[in-house]
Amino acid sequence: MDLSIIIVNYNTSLITQNAIKSIIDTIEELEYEIVVVDNSTDGNGLCFEDDRVRIFYIENKGFGNACNIGVNNALGKYILFLNSDTILNKGTVDEAFSYISKDDSIGAIGVRQLLPDGKLDDGCKRGFPTPLNSLYYFLGLSKKYPNSKKYAAYKQTFIDEHSVADVDCISGAFMLMRREVFNFVLGFDEDYFMYGEDVDLCYRLRQKGFRVVYYGKVCFTHLKGESGANSLFVLKHFYKSMQIFYDKHYKKKYCFIVGLLVKLGIRVKYFFARRALVKKGEIQDG
Repeated sequence: MDLSIIIVNYNTSLITQNAIKSIIDTIEELEYEIVVVDNSTDGNGLCFEDDRVRIFYIENKGFGNACNIGVNNALGKYILFLNSDTILNKGTVDEAFSYISKDDSIGAIGVRQLLPDGKLDDGCKRGFPTPLNSLYYFLGLSKKYPNSKKYAAYKQTFIDEHSVADVDCISGAFMLMRREVFNFVLGFDEDYFMYGEDVDLCYRLRQKGFRVVYYGKVCFTHLKGESGANSLFVLKHFYKSMQIFYDKHYKKKYCFIVGLLVKLGIRVKYFFARRALVKKGEIQDG
């Protein structure tokens, strides 16, 4: 089989069904299966009559854990990790697959990721969150100088969104790679419950000498936020993942003072993000 598409369903049965429909409607050239890993807690089951869809029900131990279980039960030579809150366009998967299958140096490939309003979701091509890249982003220099490879190194806005380019990391919302490569780097790190696992995986791919490619010639729509509601739980894991990534990959490379500043920066960002949710009434203070 050419391809196994891994979708994690967590309390998103309706949008997961829409994502699966878009897969079936748009892939024309590949033999594929859809592996749904359901770690939901809402009791809304999924049911598909298509033989290409297989569902596995598991305990919720995080996104990376669910994806790893999906791969362990997959049959395809290639793996596509696809968020449940996505809508594919015709040719997106076929063309991305064609590109990566011709070059064994590519560890993973992502494509142009659009928000519902048609604007680019710049999370689909990023630099690694080094202390310096993060500082420039935190100070707003990346926004002020979007064409600068120095100041915009994190968001990589100097790369044209329709181009093909090597980048540090791509989004886990659409991440296509060979199964043997995924297994070679030992899959997703399950220390990340949610968020950060895609950056971590790309980092380890780059360490092993593989390329990470942004392929902007095709696109899909990401209904961002639909697969995880704004909540204090989500917010905590988002910022916790930043600290985990720093501790795993940068802590030994930088002095103690840099580590303290990074930790302080993460806490400040979390404080203001939490306050914003309280102000909007999405969470309660205290």
